[in-house]
Amino acid sequence: MTDPSSPPRDSPSSPWRRFWERGGWWRALLVAAVYLALYIGASQLIGVVFRGQYDLTDQFGDPATVAITLLLPVVIGSVILVAFAASVKWLPELFGRQPGRGRGWMWIAPAVVIAAAVLRIGATDWSTYAVGVVVLTFVSGLFVGLSEELLTRGLAVNLLRKGGYSERWVMVLSSLLFALLHSTNLLGGQPIATVLLTMAFTFFFGVAMYLTLRVTGSLVWPILLHAITDPTTFLATGGIDSGAGTGSPLLAFAGLSVYVYVILAIVALFLVKGHLDRTTADRTTADRAPLR
Repeated sequence: MTDPSSPPRDSPSSPWRRFWERGGWWRALLVAAVYLALYIGASQLIGVVFRGQYDLTDQFGDPATVAITLLLPVVIGSVILVAFAASVKWLPELFGRQPGRGRGWMWIAPAVVIAAAVLRIGATDWSTYAVGVVVLTFVSGLFVGLSEELLTRGLAVNLLRKGGYSERWVMVLSSLLFALLHSTNLLGGQPIATVLLTMAFTFFFGVAMYLTLRVTGSLVWPILLHAITDPTTFLATGGIDSGAGTGSPLLAFAGLSVYVYVILAIVALFLVKGHLDRTTADRTTADRAPLR
């Protein structure tokens, strides 16, 4: 006989899980803020521990610098986020099949991301980099993809859906959160104009990653596409958020992807609608459900 005072079988048993299961935009912002504080703190600690063992004037000049300044911080960040997701028992739903399905036009997003990465690969002067630098940069890219996508297209999207937001707002707010993450580049001494441009790009790229999540039905694909975007950009331009490059026309063509992301975001604002979460996925499909 079931005890009427006990919680339902699928109800979170701990106050910690119940708190996060309520979802909402401010909980998504809270997760991002705490993550950033821990990530920045870990980066500062790494700088102290490995002082004198890397050269920030040429971040891709040697494998040790890439490993210390790029790879190690994002590995720590990834561990933090995976640990949080595990603590609320969301790993199966985050990495499992996503509810609902996307529309055919959404395939433009992953196609453009892949095409731009291929163009940047062709535009890169590989002779300027040691093999170890290239390998570690791509490994770093994998962890950048894991951490940033798990946070924004994983945890944030999940929290926003649990908070009852329509998919249009899920897309916009998760992409805005993704853009805000990059405001911390100001702490690294980057000019404010560069940071603002980076934030604008990351918002539109975030929309493309949301569309990829929707059309593929898996968080794995945004992670992998993000994982090839950052390394190919770093190596083609010679730095992080750098406007330099080899002067190859292929790099210029790759840059046109930004305009496609902007157009996609505008189109998505009109076409993405409905509500979607795991509790209603079996009876409601986003883009077909009535707006609430």
